[in-house]
Parts: sequence; structure tokens; C-alpha cells
Amino acid sequence: MTDLLISTLIQGLVYALVSFGVYITYSILDFPDLSVDGSFPLGAAVTALLLTHGVNPYLTLLAALGVGALAGLCTGIIHVKLHVRDLLAGIITMTALFSINLQIAGSNLTVERSMDTIFTAAPAMALLGGLNLQGRKLVISLLIVVAVKLLLDLYFRTKSGLLLRAVGDNAGLVTTLAKDKGNIKMLGLVISNALVALSGSLVCHETRSFSATMGTGQVVFGLATVIIGVALFRRVSFVRGTTAVVVGSILYKLCIAVALDLGLPPNMMKLITAILFLLVLVVSGRKGEEIIHA
Repeated sequence: MTDLLISTLIQGLVYALVSFGVYITYSILDFPDLSVDGSFPLGAAVTALLLTHGVNPYLTLLAALGVGALAGLCTGIIHVKLHVRDLLAGIITMTALFSINLQIAGSNLTVERSMDTIFTAAPAMALLGGLNLQGRKLVISLLIVVAVKLLLDLYFRTKSGLLLRAVGDNAGLVTTLAKDKGNIKMLGLVISNALVALSGSLVCHETRSFSATMGTGQVVFGLATVIIGVALFRRVSFVRGTTAVVVGSILYKLCIAVALDLGLPPNMMKLITAILFLLVLVVSGRKGEEIIHA
């Protein structure tokens, strides 16, 4: 039981970065960004390729952030500069990224045990050598998620962050302040997809593998965790949105883990995910959009 809980916590933390990204696009920008399903495996593909070539595992995290940011920038350019609808812009990027991911790492790529990851590299062993592999995964994942959460909270308090929040609520106000709302949207998409790609990178480090289909359903997962977190804490004013979505991610992964532990076959995972998402919406008693923007 302890192993199940630790594994669930690791999964919840690693995928919480997807929740951060979806929180920025759907909750703050009010932008239905489907490119998440492409930028997640993009981060994993780049990470797997670099790890197999012996690149420092910590540098792969930066590389994943970079390529994710580029993916978000592409979606932003298609929407803002080429005037394509937000939903279609995300679909175009997601579709293009599927082929790009195949070019980078093929349909599947496995990182050999002889190659170090962020959980087995020298710095991790020096600081956390007394812990087993699961313990190191938990601590390092927690540190990364907490660091990202704190950075996001600080950013949202800056002038740029306040403008980002204003674009989704009142784009006209941003225009009256002589700011380009299109550029602000693009910035939000860059940050969002960079975080999603970073999550894909962490998953690659955690599982030592990449699959071209691993991004399928990440938007649904992200939306579900945001809705769960916001619904749980919408009456608790001191809990920040970033904290709420981390809790939502962990609870969501816990539900999936319990379902699998009860004997449901792994190949039913996507069906379980869809049903759980539907239950979240029904039990909440409100439409997903209403909850997200509450």
C-alpha cells in the first residue's frame, strides 16, 4: 500500500506540470490549447534522444523547456499573426508536432539503464544517496514542482503576470493600457507549453522511455485536474490556483491508481480517464467552463 501511495504521489507531481500549463491557457487565458497533446511528447522525445546520446540529464530539462516554448510560440503565431481561431491553431500545432516527434525519436525510444537520469545522476546520489530510487524520484519531483509553483506565483504578481491574467478576463482593458493583447497571449502559450514539455521530460526520466502516443489525452487530464482543484478550493480564498491544481493532479492520479489496483486492465486507461472526467463534471454540478472561471 505504501508503494502504491508513493508511486501515485510521484505521478501526481510529475504530471502537475501539465496541470500548470493547462491552468494558464484554459483558466487564465481562456484559450482552448490542444497543442498540449503534442508538446508533452515533444519534451519526452527530445529528452530521450539527448539521454541516449549521453547529454547531461539536467540539461535535458532545459532543452525540453526550450522546445516546449517554441511549440507554444508556433500556436501563438498561428492564432495571433495568421488570425486562425484558437482551437484550430492548437489542432494544427498538435498535428504537426506528432510528425516532428516521430522524426526526433521514432515511435518508441528506450533509455538504457546504463544512462543516468536526473534521479540517478551524481548530484542526486550525492544529496539523496541514502534514499532508494522511489524516494529520490519523490523528493526531486516535489522540489521541481514546488520551485515551478513558487516561480509562477511570483510571476503572476509582476506587471507582466497581471497583464496575462487580465487578457482572459478583460482583453479590452489590456488594450486601453496600450499593451498588445496578442503578444501577451503568445507569452502565455509559450510559458504553458514549456511547462507541459518539461512534464514530458520528467516522465521520460521517470519511465526511461518515450512513446509517440504518450501525449494522447493530456488535455483531458489537465482540464480534469484543474476542475478538481478549483472545485475543491473555490471557497478557500487563501489557497492559490497553482496549489489547487497540484492537489487536483495528485487526487486524479490516485483515482486512476485505485481503479487499476482493483483489477481494471491497463488498456482501459483512456476509458477510465474519460469516465472519471465525466464524473468530475457531473458531481461538481456545474459546467467545466463555469468551474474553471469561477
